[in-house]
Amino acid sequence: MDIAARNLRDRLRGALIAAAATPMTASGEVDLDVVSRYLAGLVADGATGLAVLAHTGRGPYLAPDVRAAVIERAVALGVPVLAGVGGGPSDTAEQASVAAGLGADGVLVFPSEGDRVALHEEVWQAARLPMIAFDLYTRPCPAGTMRELLRHPGVAGLKTALLSDAMGCQRAIALTREAGRLAITGEDRMFGPSLLWGAEAALVGIAAASVGVTAAVLEAFRGKDLRVFEEASGRLDRLALATFTEPMEGYVQRMLWLAAAEGRVPESHAHDPYGPPLPEQERAGVVTASR
Repeated sequence: MDIAARNLRDRLRGALIAAAATPMTASGEVDLDVVSRYLAGLVADGATGLAVLAHTGRGPYLAPDVRAAVIERAVALGVPVLAGVGGGPSDTAEQASVAAGLGADGVLVFPSEGDRVALHEEVWQAARLPMIAFDLYTRPCPAGTMRELLRHPGVAGLKTALLSDAMGCQRAIALTREAGRLAITGEDRMFGPSLLWGAEAALVGIAAASVGVTAAVLEAFRGKDLRVFEEASGRLDRLALATFTEPMEGYVQRMLWLAAAEGRVPESHAHDPYGPPLPEQERAGVVTASR
């Protein structure tokens, strides 16, 4: 493993990396001052790292200048920053190179339809930034491909986000640990179990708001009181039940509703124009679950 990847792996072990949303208006306009306050609030409330422009942050839909500015605002907070790259028609390697120039600590590489191993190599050659591979429910990674990715010198870890595939999650965690990489849970609906299965860090969209609920589970897991862990996991599960449900892509809007209810973002910027429309009456149930 490359020394940069090893260093990031060790730095992120035990971390709660919030997969941050990108606050925006209904028409998709981004106010960078709102972004700064929002990201700073996540860190103040328990996130020890930030993943920006990832699935939750709608990175594939954002213009290059907006992407760059969001990375800059995140880096200014002094915590480890991962930037989502790929996921659309834009040049994944170029996005990674820009992220490196702006001070990001690593990149989260969106799953691709083509040769995933070749894509990671292209990103590595362009940016020399440590990479987090991504096993995502919309495009699960075959076991053989996963093993190849985990042998790449620039891959520091792998995030699994399979939602309901417990065996797939267990396999990904086991393969990642066997390869000496960091096993990162992105399992909002299997958060507690994924820690018990061996995940060593978290990168989750459910920490895009109510971040303290997620932080409490990690803190309890590191402790010795099983009852405290059980109670903390129960609180997170109830929140996940209300936010990570069908239509699943609506979770971004639900987390933005929570962010607005908590005063993290103004109502004017609590919109996800790229997700499915949700009935307004659902919002009350989401906010109630967070309490």
